[in-house]
Amino acid sequence: MSTKRFFAAFLLVALIVAGFVSFYASGDPDGLSKVAEDRGFAAKEKEHSLSGSPLGDYGVKGVDDERLSGGLAGVIGVGLTLAVGGGLFWLVRRREPADTPS
Repeated sequence: MSTKRFFAAFLLVALIVAGFVSFYASGDPDGLSKVAEDRGFAAKEKEHSLSGSPLGDYGVKGVDDERLSGGLAGVIGVGLTLAVGGGLFWLVRRREPADTPS
């Protein structure tokens, strides 16, 4: 399998997981939230500064369908991660040395 095919397949699987499978993830609190509830300090929780952002709270603002909103947020997150990561790898990749005049 070529490298391009591998990355294309990987991207497809990542988009499917982010867009469709993530909706079926557990709605139970994660470990930190569970401990905060058990220890009684969950009531002191504050809203974070990015909760009003377009992708705040694992959804896309303005999309009323919860399933579609969460799936779009996942797909957008995968795309942004790929773009930022790919850009960083592109910047730091090894390049052939330029021919120097002798």
